[in-house]
Amino acid sequence: MEIGKRIHDIRTEKGLTMYRLTQITGISGHHIKGIEEGTRQPTIETLQKLLVPLGLTLAELFSEDKKAVYLSDNEQALLENYRKLDEEKASALLRISEVLNK
Repeated sequence: MEIGKRIHDIRTEKGLTMYRLTQITGISGHHIKGIEEGTRQPTIETLQKLLVPLGLTLAELFSEDKKAVYLSDNEQALLENYRKLDEEKASALLRISEVLNK
């Protein structure tokens, strides 16, 4: 699997320019370009920084299944907020979402 090509494809599908990705992540454009071209190997930390604005997890990036689920900005924000909650509040939020879906 070509990680850099996959990152490039997802970035362009989401309409993110490389410049915008550098602004969001703080990673230099030169480094991102090298990753996308396959001339640089990203660390896990760098991958995590790149994947957040792309709405992907590391598992989805490395999945052989080509059909990845891309989170919208709202879905991503909701997931990030959920992960910050303690167990009791997370359970309450889950119950609220179940009631709203009825």
